Order: sequence, then C-alpha cells, then structure tokens
Amino acid sequence: MGLFSFFSKEKKETLDKGLSKTKENVFNKIARAIAGKSKVDDEVLDNLEEVLITSDVGVETTLKIIERIEKRAATDKYMNAQELNSILRDEIAALLTENNTEDVDDFEAPIARKPYVIMVVGVNGVGKTTTIGKLAYQFKKAGKSVYLGAADTFRAAAVEQLMIWGERVGVPVIKQKMGADPASVAFDTLNSAVANGADVVIIDTAGRLHNKVGLMNELTKIKNVMKKVVPDAPDEVLLVLDGSTGQNAFEQAKQFTLATEVTAMAVTKLDGTAKGGVVIGISDQFKIPVKYIGLGEGMEDLQVFRRKEFVDSLFGDNK
Repeated sequence: MGLFSFFSKEKKETLDKGLSKTKENVFNKIARAIAGKSKVDDEVLDNLEEVLITSDVGVETTLKIIERIEKRAATDKYMNAQELNSILRDEIAALLTENNTEDVDDFEAPIARKPYVIMVVGVNGVGKTTTIGKLAYQFKKAGKSVYLGAADTFRAAAVEQLMIWGERVGVPVIKQKMGADPASVAFDTLNSAVANGADVVIIDTAGRLHNKVGLMNELTKIKNVMKKVVPDAPDEVLLVLDGSTGQNAFEQAKQFTLATEVTAMAVTKLDGTAKGGVVIGISDQFKIPVKYIGLGEGMEDLQVFRRKEFVDSLFGDNK
C-alpha cells in the first residue's frame, strides 16, 4: 500500500478540523429548521432549502437535493435532526458520486507519462502559488522529481513566492525576467524537465480575469508552446478556487471554464470558514472533479479529495 493510498488517522483529523466550522454551521441551522417538527412538511423543506443555500451549496444544487429529499419524505419519516442529517448525508454522497465517477489517484499513484504536466489557473489571492508549492511537496514526498515553472510573469510577488516554495520543498523553479512571455517560461520549464527526466511539471499562470479574451488567448498560447516539447501537454488544467469566498468561487469557476478547458479543481482555505458547502455545489454544477482540498497553511494540509471521507467528516462517521 502506497504512502498516500490510505486515509490515515492524521489526515482524518486534519479533515475534521478543517470542516468543523462548516459542520457546526450546517448542524445548528438544521436543528433550528426542524425545531418542534415531527415530520417532513413544506415548512421543513423550505427551511432546509434556506440552510443549504446559506451554506453556499448553491441554488441549483440545493433544489436538486430538496427534490430528492421530497421523494424520500414520501416514505421515510423522521423524528429528530439526526434522522434528517442521515437522509441529507445520503443524498449529498449520491450527488458527489454521480458527478465524479471515481476518486482521484493519490500522489504516489503511477502517472500516465513523464513528465506529467499540470497547468495551474486561478485568480490572484486564492492560494494558487501556495497550492503549487504544496503539490510539489506531496509529489516529492511520494518519490517523484518535480519542476516548477514561474509563468505568472506579471507579478514579481508571484515569482518570488514560487521561488520560496521551490527552496522550501527542494525542487527547481524555472523563471525569466519580469514581463517575459509566459509561454516562453513554460517552454523552458518543459525543456529542462524533459532533459532531466522529471516526473511532474507544474506551471503557474497569471490570475487575471479583467479581460477574458486576453486570458483565453494567453492560456491557449501557453498550451500550444508546451505541445512543441511534450505533444500531449498539459495533462491537467487545475483551477484553484478559494472556498472561503463562497458564491464568488462559483463565478470564478464559470469564468475560467469559459476561458480554458479545466479538467480538475482544487478548493483551498476550507479551514476557518463555514462555507465548505461550496465544494458540493461546484462539483455538481461544473461536472469537473474536485481533486484537492486545502485545509490549512502547512505543507501537509493539501489533501486529495475523497468523497466518502468528506461526507463522513461533514455529517459524522456514524449515521
């Protein structure tokens, strides 16, 4: 069994702690929503709908969940919050299963080819560069050689931050001068990675959304230039979203999925927020796998997203 191929006690504790505020928020709201009720009626459903929407699950996903609960309520009655939590848990787990056919691989799992190229996108401030550093750490810990490309050449802070992460993790970072062509940085990074037999390449990109057409053109150019070195690159386009921003994360996901072909998502900053429900809504609405979740500042606090463990942590291990 690989180093990351099981859900360790430490990971579970990190997940439980990271989702604690969301769990407390949802449970308290549900308890208030059904206070004094002994069956599922229209008032309970209306209250539950409000609970989910205010927990940043999103309107469309909430309506889908409520519809499922209405069907269950026709035969399954409940007497207390615990039984409604059980029904809600079942339906959310089913929804996540439908939208992600299987959980993603662990960091130690074999990769399809070398180098495996990940292009990371997302607006500034969502934890994009930090996520790249944590990914590099996890991949290196799993025995893989990693190269980073500082293709966000419009912000000196982005390059400097990536360089700091490279030093902390002990992986090379390829950079150019400020304002350099991002595609050129990506090209140099892949050339170096191929020449040195690297397993994984992670390319940072600029997080500007003020001009969607410009963003689309820039990301397309980076992809095309990378293909000159690695024909199938990138293997993955990872969108990083800040979970603590709730509905704003939905808008960012919408804009980036319009600008480029996003294949996976990482939702960061779930610790310290009561907006963890955003993971459910984003997964449902965009039909793109949530691959990683960020649960703290430490290098170990980026986890592979596992649906079962997420739901268990949110609703408690026992039904």
